[in-house]
Amino acid sequence: MHYRRLGKSNLKVSSLCLGTMMFGRQTPFEEAANILASARAHGLNFIDTADVYNHGQSERDVGQLLKGQRNDWVLASKLGNAVSDVVNESHYARRWLIQETDAILGRLQTDYLDILYLHRDYPEENLEETVQALGDLIRAGKIRSFGLSNFRGWRIADVYRLCEKAGVPSPSVCQPYYHLL
Repeated sequence: MHYRRLGKSNLKVSSLCLGTMMFGRQTPFEEAANILASARAHGLNFIDTADVYNHGQSERDVGQLLKGQRNDWVLASKLGNAVSDVVNESHYARRWLIQETDAILGRLQTDYLDILYLHRDYPEENLEETVQALGDLIRAGKIRSFGLSNFRGWRIADVYRLCEKAGVPSPSVCQPYYHLL
């Protein structure tokens, strides 16, 4: 397996990342265990999941499967989709962002994420508050870095500008709308 540095981070990741969107419902736990073992046997060390994948069950399954192996994997999760009907418990409000990160860590049974992605852009969101909260999560050791997923170019530029202004490390990686493998 070929490994490369992930974005601006010092993390070395396999060329392929194991996406777990189907874990938890479409992919039963036993099959997910076989997939994860096969991925590891083939040199993969990078897992991507999200809080909304099967209502958090994907994260719970990954957490169970990584017991005793956490240091062998680069673990990424995403947040930002509404997981509650409560108005301020969604997107990137500071309180919710920190609360949902803690919930993700609990489901994954780990004390840190290598990468926390903002799953999608919400143009009405105050990204200054979001960037400050991400900086606090980095300083607290709950996330090593953060990334952006499905953000438009001009909003990515806004995040970089806000990070510089706030003294927060900028995103280490972006998952764009379109990409080549």
